[in-house]
Amino acid sequence: MARGGRSYRCGVRSVVVVPTYQEAENIGPLLRAVRAQVPDTDIVVLDDDSPDGTGKLAEEIADELGRITVLHRAGKEGLGAAYREGFSWALARPYDVIVQMDCDLSHDPAELPALIGLVAAGEVDCAIGSRYVQGGSTPNWPLHRRMLSRYGNRYTAAVLALPVHDVTSGYRAYRSAALAAIHPETTSSNGYAFMSELALRLVAENGILQEHPITFVDRTHGASKMSVAIMVESLTRVTAWGLRLRLSRLQPILAGALRRRPA
Repeated sequence: MARGGRSYRCGVRSVVVVPTYQEAENIGPLLRAVRAQVPDTDIVVLDDDSPDGTGKLAEEIADELGRITVLHRAGKEGLGAAYREGFSWALARPYDVIVQMDCDLSHDPAELPALIGLVAAGEVDCAIGSRYVQGGSTPNWPLHRRMLSRYGNRYTAAVLALPVHDVTSGYRAYRSAALAAIHPETTSSNGYAFMSELALRLVAENGILQEHPITFVDRTHGASKMSVAIMVESLTRVTAWGLRLRLSRLQPILAGALRRRPA
């Protein structure tokens, strides 16, 4: 049983969705660690035609371990695009729980039983691996990075009125029916904004979200996919969604005020 969560229960139909690009050094350890932690869980890898052969390595490991599907995409289109395809693939199959996680080993596979268990227990629609609740941490991060991430998450949660401390976390387990209800295939974001967009839709549908503490460690192999463009996308989209949300709440008030005005 992982810390602070429910134990993983055999018989739950679950799948882990893993997008990859240039992760040749991480794909093997990640897939083996996932299989060790949750032996009954399927895995789908979505590789964006990695020049370093990540997709081919994933195929070889799939042949070795079984219950791993590798989907080869035409090229690098972004994290959101990969997840949209992966979620569509998973939602077309009879899974109870759908998990998303990174391939760079920053998301500890040892937390999978807890995340899946929280959703499988039927109490939440989405379990979020959180760096910013009690017990969560980001060891060895420099101060500027820690502040950028923490306050970026605070801004997002405040602007979108979300009851979540780590809105941009990419380590999540969803109840399949709840994920299907928010139609992830119709989203348009790519980077961290994709996580915020899904959280916003879940809350709008009265979904129940619960955070589970995780230790987020930096990758030791490969290069980070973070870029200025991803940060700008997140800031601009979150701000636009927040303004739209407030406008939608103001419209009934303004309409009522206009109706009450004397002729």
